[in-house]
Order: sequence, then C-alpha cells, then structure tokens
Amino acid sequence: MSSEPPPGSGQQPPEDDRFRKPPPPAGGSGSPYGDQPPYGGQPPPPPGGGGGPYGGDPYGGGGYPSDPLAGMPPLADSGKRTIARILDMILVGVFVWLLTWGFGVTELDVDTDKVEYGKSLGQSAIAAVLYIAYDTVMTVRDGQTLGKRLFKMRVANLDNGATPSVQSSLIRASVLWLPFAFCCACIWTAICGGWSYFDRPYKQGLHDKAAKTVVVSTGS
Repeated sequence: MSSEPPPGSGQQPPEDDRFRKPPPPAGGSGSPYGDQPPYGGQPPPPPGGGGGPYGGDPYGGGGYPSDPLAGMPPLADSGKRTIARILDMILVGVFVWLLTWGFGVTELDVDTDKVEYGKSLGQSAIAAVLYIAYDTVMTVRDGQTLGKRLFKMRVANLDNGATPSVQSSLIRASVLWLPFAFCCACIWTAICGGWSYFDRPYKQGLHDKAAKTVVVSTGS
C-alpha cells in the first residue's frame, strides 16, 4: 500500500523529515486473509466511509488510517494562532515600512492637484513579496514562523504530518497575503484565519484548505 501523498499535495517530503508519520504496517487490519478479501469479494470500506475528505485519507489519499490526525500532536488553539499571526504581521510590517521608507515608497502622496497612487501600489507590492517570502521560507524550514515558534505550534501536511513542501507553503502564503497586501487588509486576514475557529474537524483556515495543511501543537 502506497504511503505517498495524494496528487496535488506538492513534492514528496524527504524520508528523514522528523515530523512525518510512519506509514501503517502492512496487513495492519489483522485479517487472516492478509491484503486479499475472503472469497474474492471486495474489501469492506474503511471506518468513516472512506474516499471523502473526512473519511479515509483527506482529498482521496490512500496510505494512512481513516483519521489523518492519528499519530499527530493535537491541533493548535485558534486563539494562539491569531496572536502568533498578529506578531508575524507586526514583525514583517516594520521591515516593510523601513524598506519602503528607505526607498521613498510610502503611502498615498496627496498633492494639491492629484493623488499619486503609484507609491501606494509600490508599497503593496513590496509588502506582498516580503510577507509571502517570509511565510514560505519559514514554513518550509520546519513549519514555524517566529510567531508560531513562540507559541509552540507548526504547520503540517494534513495527509502525513510532514513539513509542507515549497509548493504547498507558497500556495498557503499566497492565499493569505496577496489579498491582504492589495485590497482587503485586515478584513481578509480575519476571514481567512478566522475560518479555523469554526472549521471542523481540522480547524483549517482558508489558506490551510488551499494548501491541505493543518496547524498542530509542538508542546505544552
């Protein structure tokens, strides 16, 4: 039985990823027939119905038990996630302000005759690049931004618990930060991240759903 992530979940995580869940043992069902169903019949469906996003492996995978969270640490508290995200926003925001101030790319410049939108757009572009780069690089390293490290949590692939790939991390960061930088700011952050307060059973924000990730605790 394959333990590879489902198609579309990004590149294969390295075998030495310390967070990756081990694949289930072969023949772990305990059936006296091994992997073959008795009398040539079809094997029974896995507990929970299988095949759907909340039964069997998420998004159609086939290598892990029906509960993809089995073997993972508990899901992180949504309140702590919010505080960690605010800290990350402040840290990167200060750097964005210093960088744009140094290059003279500041917020709206109001003239007696016109409003110069070019500088505001330039600042938004710089903010988007820096926020996405920060989130992507930190997540690929060990699943933790500085805020998440402080509150002892990390981002993990839903299907196998591994640290997200570059592709998954980039998707996750882009969904979170592009609307924030260019149009919706705090409103989008509240919707995207706040989704985890109501989502069941995986407490995923909209960016988690796009990247097929969850946020789990790393300690007490």
